[in-house]
Amino acid sequence: MKRKKILFVCTGNTCRSPMAEMILRSEVKKRKIKWWDSASCGIRAEKGKTINENASTALAEAGVVVKPNFKPRQLTQSIMDGSVLVVTMTEAQRQLLEDCANVVCISKFCNVEVPDPYGCGIEVYRTARDIIFEACDSIIENYILKYEE
Repeated sequence: MKRKKILFVCTGNTCRSPMAEMILRSEVKKRKIKWWDSASCGIRAEKGKTINENASTALAEAGVVVKPNFKPRQLTQSIMDGSVLVVTMTEAQRQLLEDCANVVCISKFCNVEVPDPYGCGIEVYRTARDIIFEACDSIIENYILKYEE
């Protein structure tokens, strides 16, 4: 069976979307759900960057393994085409991609957008992480498990 991928999208692919990618991957693994994976991209990703240090710290505090050597990727149509669901962090990002199939805002799963923590202190990253955890639980319960039925 071919793996199904959920793609998370944010602006630079250094904070929110990599956190979402790694949280969903961790939760899927923890629940022993097969055939699902996650990925992330940025609408304006810059080469030479890596995951934000505060994002990495917030993930580690929650016991989520940070993908070694993470490198931000620029969003492309081909990456989107390889994903069964594309989840943006804000409604504005969803609107940018509204002509593409299977694009939803994360608020569909947790009733709130994930504000950009870039340049903020660790508390803002922890808040973003907690929102993403809630959304990932909902994605598993209301999308992945239902998709499997």
